[in-house]
Amino acid sequence: MLDNTRPRRRYDAPQRREQAERTRSTVVEAAGRVFVERGYAGATMVQIAAEAGVAVETVYRSADGKASLLEAAVQAALAGGAERAETRTDDRPGIRRVIEENDPRRQLWLYAATQPGVWSRAGDLLRVLDAAAGSEPQLAALRLAHDRQRHDGMRRFARLLGERGALRDGMSVERAADILWTVCAQANYDSLVRARGWSEDDYRTWLADTLTAALLGPSISPA
Repeated sequence: MLDNTRPRRRYDAPQRREQAERTRSTVVEAAGRVFVERGYAGATMVQIAAEAGVAVETVYRSADGKASLLEAAVQAALAGGAERAETRTDDRPGIRRVIEENDPRRQLWLYAATQPGVWSRAGDLLRVLDAAAGSEPQLAALRLAHDRQRHDGMRRFARLLGERGALRDGMSVERAADILWTVCAQANYDSLVRARGWSEDDYRTWLADTLTAALLGPSISPA
């Protein structure tokens, strides 16, 4: 007797997981566009689903509510993509080049070169976050967490410069981290590039020169 039973398809867990991750990335990036266009209060899960080309249920499965979706969109914009946001900051190509560079002046130039892209990608979403944080405690906590995360990154960078003997005499790692955090803030990018019309190249050069003058000792020779 012939067996007409069709063979079962093998359950491919890695493939399904990869597809789920791609779908989530699509949803997160679509959410970012909707938040920028409509603001936090005006954005709906239905609009985000339509922008992503998925069912509304898929959007709900991608994040634990609208605030979490905004958080994911912010992190994706800062990282340069939803998939890249899943990797450690120090493992991202631009930051890895900074870490592996041995010349302190060159390190600061390489770091300055990452900043225009960060603020041009994430600035609009961060303004959405700032506007909504006053009325949403979860978003206020997210904004605070973002500031702490950024300062922690600056502290690691300052510590690296200190360990290599690059910081000027009397400059503590904590003070260097505060300077990095302040000079590289979004507000300076917005003031110089968005408000005053500087080119991103001019902004990058100003940032590198300002950090070099503020942080490095006179014994550090030019690159």
